Amino acid sequence: MTTIRDVAKLAGVSPATVSRVLNNKGYVSEEKLKIIDKVIKEMNFQPNQVARGLTKKSSKTLALLVTDITNPFFSELAKGAEKITQQLGYSLLLGNTGGNNPEKNADYMNFLKNKYIDGFIIATHDIDVEVLKKNYKSPMVILEADKDIENLCTIKVDNYHGAIEATKHLLSIGCQKIAHIYGPQYDATAKDRLRGFKTSMKHQEGSSGIEYPGDFSIMSGIESIQELLKKHSDIDGIFAGNDLIAIGVVKELNRLKIKIPEQIAVCGFDGITLTQITSPEITTIEQPIYKMGELAAERLIYRINHSFNETESIELKAKLVIRESTVKSAIDSKQ
Repeated sequence: MTTIRDVAKLAGVSPATVSRVLNNKGYVSEEKLKIIDKVIKEMNFQPNQVARGLTKKSSKTLALLVTDITNPFFSELAKGAEKITQQLGYSLLLGNTGGNNPEKNADYMNFLKNKYIDGFIIATHDIDVEVLKKNYKSPMVILEADKDIENLCTIKVDNYHGAIEATKHLLSIGCQKIAHIYGPQYDATAKDRLRGFKTSMKHQEGSSGIEYPGDFSIMSGIESIQELLKKHSDIDGIFAGNDLIAIGVVKELNRLKIKIPEQIAVCGFDGITLTQITSPEITTIEQPIYKMGELAAERLIYRINHSFNETESIELKAKLVIRESTVKSAIDSKQ
């Protein structure tokens, strides 16, 4: 591997002179600068960002903290963020907080505190934002925060109106008894989606709504629909708090040989690709997940390089994507 000493030797200068060029620090004559630049290009020399960070206290590294990387939502988000970081010359460190475990997350944050991280993208509700603000001076972008946070950039989707649209869609196809399997209420997205469902069902004459707790997992969907059917056998619509719950619901309804959507229609929320390969394919409220990752990285790098300390709040729209799980004709055409 080419080192700074190799570049210096071929350019006929000292390693210190090459270092000044790489770090844009200190005087180097125009003649030597041209020679060093030429050698760097010829040797395809890539500076060690970690070593440079020890001097500049910057590693050109961002940290993306997510709840669970096995959830396709976070995988898609990470892909969007990684695209931008690579384009702009940064590296992306992925942190998997792995659930609401304060002790584990405290250890994880202490680990990050000892590294040269230029900025954080926080896409998890497992870590207290106030703790981050108190202990870390690095720029941050927070995803899906339930309020504007002073001096930080927050990016979120309009979960409330997305939930209203999902519920209204189920009502529009004739569902009269709809259950909402909601996510953990420490999560701002889950709270907004539950609130949207309640708003939609509040003044619906002849229709009723049931609220049931879940945990944003496939297993939660399986277990929740089992319990719901025991207590409410006349349910004809399910609005799942996220797509993983919806997948679990569809899986269990198929096992029970309950027809979707003739007997029970199902709508999810997120727009992950797995909803397109289930049988039937699942109607969902689609978030611009990839774009959220791109935007988070763009705004974070901008704040790193421009000392941008003002509060920013960006809200994106979600859209209803109708598929087989709520369209009777789509199922009939296959029979």
